[in-house]
Amino acid sequence: MLTKVILQGFIVVPHSDLEAVKAELKTHKKLTLAEDGCLIFEVEPDDNNLNKFNVYEEFINQSAFDNHQARAKSSKWGEVTQNVERHYQISCCE
Repeated sequence: MLTKVILQGFIVVPHSDLEAVKAELKTHKKLTLAEDGCLIFEVEPDDNNLNKFNVYEEFINQSAFDNHQARAKSSKWGEVTQNVERHYQISCCE
């Protein structure tokens, strides 16, 4: 039985990195949605805070989630988001 992994929360981007993060976000979304096991991947600007982005992700299992994390860390996205504050909750469900 596969157990789906859900990540939800938000990131806060320092003002000095905001333009680089916004510029790379489209590519990051495209690459993530093309990954095996990615079901949903949403990173959307917050309506009330220009430096905050709300995040929601679903992967078919822990392995797909782990593969995404490894790819993201070694990508351009990982580079431009080094100084980002991440506030996530990760849960599993069947």
